[in-house]
Amino acid sequence: MITFGAMKTLSDSSWLIDRELSWLSFNDRVLEEVRNPKNPLLERLKFHSIFTSNLDEYFMKRVGALKRKREASDALDEESRRALEQSLGNIRETVESLLKKQADFVQTQLLPELSEGGVETVSFKNLNQSQKSWAIDFFKENFFPVLTPLVVDSGHPFPFISNLSVSIGILLEDPDETAEPFFARVKLPTVFPAWIRIPTSEGSDKKQFISSHDLIANHLDLLFPGMRVLSRTYFRVTRNAIVGRDESEDDENDDLLEIVAEELKERRFAEALRLEHSHGADLRIVSILKEELCLKDDEIYELPMGMEFYQLEPLSEIRKREWLFNPWIPIAPVAFKDTQESIFDCIKKRDVLVHHPFESFNSSVERFIRDASEDPSVVAIKMTIYRTGEDSPFIPYLIRAAAAGKQVACLVELQARFDEERNILAAQALEKAGVHVVYGIKGLKTHSKIALVVRQEGISMRSYVHIGTGNYNARTAQYYTDLGYFTANPEITEDVVHLFHRLTGKSLYWHFKKLLVAPFDMRTSFLRMIEREVDHVRKGGKGHIFIKLNNLEDPELIESFYQASQAGVKVDLIVRSICCLKPQVKGLSENIRVISILGRFLEHSRIFYFRNGAKEELGGEFFIGSSDLMTRNLNSRVEALTPIEDCELKKQLSHILNIYWNDTCQAWDLRCDGSYAKRVSLFHQESAQSSLMSEVLTQSLNTNSFEASNKSSERTLIPS
Repeated sequence: MITFGAMKTLSDSSWLIDRELSWLSFNDRVLEEVRNPKNPLLERLKFHSIFTSNLDEYFMKRVGALKRKREASDALDEESRRALEQSLGNIRETVESLLKKQADFVQTQLLPELSEGGVETVSFKNLNQSQKSWAIDFFKENFFPVLTPLVVDSGHPFPFISNLSVSIGILLEDPDETAEPFFARVKLPTVFPAWIRIPTSEGSDKKQFISSHDLIANHLDLLFPGMRVLSRTYFRVTRNAIVGRDESEDDENDDLLEIVAEELKERRFAEALRLEHSHGADLRIVSILKEELCLKDDEIYELPMGMEFYQLEPLSEIRKREWLFNPWIPIAPVAFKDTQESIFDCIKKRDVLVHHPFESFNSSVERFIRDASEDPSVVAIKMTIYRTGEDSPFIPYLIRAAAAGKQVACLVELQARFDEERNILAAQALEKAGVHVVYGIKGLKTHSKIALVVRQEGISMRSYVHIGTGNYNARTAQYYTDLGYFTANPEITEDVVHLFHRLTGKSLYWHFKKLLVAPFDMRTSFLRMIEREVDHVRKGGKGHIFIKLNNLEDPELIESFYQASQAGVKVDLIVRSICCLKPQVKGLSENIRVISILGRFLEHSRIFYFRNGAKEELGGEFFIGSSDLMTRNLNSRVEALTPIEDCELKKQLSHILNIYWNDTCQAWDLRCDGSYAKRVSLFHQESAQSSLMSEVLTQSLNTNSFEASNKSSERTLIPS
């Protein structure tokens, strides 16, 4: 048995923070942004929506996976069964607490502040007579022909309830009969917004909205004429996104495209795993839904506020300037500012590092592929696609390149959760245009973000590479922070060529010179580099590990960090979401500090630093890439990290790490018990993201001072 320190063993779960609760803690920090007075009102409304959609996805993926385990509990031992039930119980308790907090924020802060600003939500019963007349006419003209009332009786089976759709469950009675009441359902159509703006009296400066729920519920008599409505209850069903197949049973020749397409169909009809219903619901309706959907009591949630208040996005149509963040237009990277110069000549001069969304995705990554598709000297383009986004510019670029006779290969990851359908359509469009489309290595998701351009220059071929931390998605690049690295370094480009050969063919090559590639050598490389820091400390040197990433969950890596801490290695971690490591525990992790950053942009970049005994901090090793330190990333995904060796680019990464670490506006410190404390400062009030925006703007306005500003700025790796 592996041991570390004098108090813990690898089998002792007390040295880990529960993964599920850690994620819920992250969503709690998202929720705290709803009441953060530094965020403009409509931006707080946006955080409210993000919290809700995050929770929906969490149930569909994580709780769905746990429920499948519970259903297969016969295969679990007694201890595992108890742990599973405990985890589900903890999740429910935490979620109920979060929902109460969310309702409190909405009812005591968001809605009153909206009202003070002239935006009111009103109920049908409080409308004046002219507004009620308008509402009735609006219902008849718009809702009435679209709604489909469904009754359940001997001739009408219980209807299928689609995932995340809001419905009204109704108990009806025929006044001319003495039969038992019967159940009916009306699905609220998504073609209409959740809130409808209604006319106000002349001269009023108020903008009033009524909920679609309320409007429909008050006209049920028009949908069921002659019937008596006994009660009504709003409800919503969440279905499992994990339909799951046993990959061990897949034939080597199975068509992955067909398998994923079939899974998408199955997901629509997947088992229900959560029922949400309105406060004060008729228990007879809840009982009917529970039975028909085959749910347990612990899978039913009574919402603490009206269901309509979980969908407040339509209220943001009132666009007051003071209710929004100052607009941000990403700046063209200094290295690529001269659009007359070939982007390949820029990269050939020296390596380039770009930081999105502070620096423009369009002027760098998009331009790289766009220019490659048009450049007659380019003979081949290869890239990976994980999440492309709607109206992706990259698909037309690749199609255009193929039409021009270039060799174009694209690895499309069909199993990117919730983007499968879009990726299938992208793959089909590319194949139809003559692009070589592959779906990766059997049993592995390809999560790496890499693009390779091969260009004929004179009598030889030169390769250019982009390696990023984020997806090739122009939309999310506007509000995800990510890093992109451009290089023509032959050792790195050769590694990328080998990696694409491995992904598209049957190559067994994995001895990469520069890249760290999962699942081949990334885990062992990390373990080796952590142990190397320990060795330097034991020999009297300095050991320092500094990492920024999204999630830290892998037990073996966490154990290795604990061992490094006990040996005296300083470990600083910026972990946005899940962190299962416990910092600052006496005898275990006293030299480990962890913070989380939440802000206007979603922190998504990954940076890894190991000092490796260097006299100067910038002499250490830096890596960026697609991988988090989760078991799935290291074991069952194709991930790629690239070293950053250029001294100026190291300074940039050092500065990014340092500025985030010293954030006193958007940073949360992780305590040893798994709770987070928001940092507060009476002096420095600018967030890291705001500082980075200011810096890149200044650099853009005075590109000649870029080098000087680097030299004059004290950029140290040691967090203060």
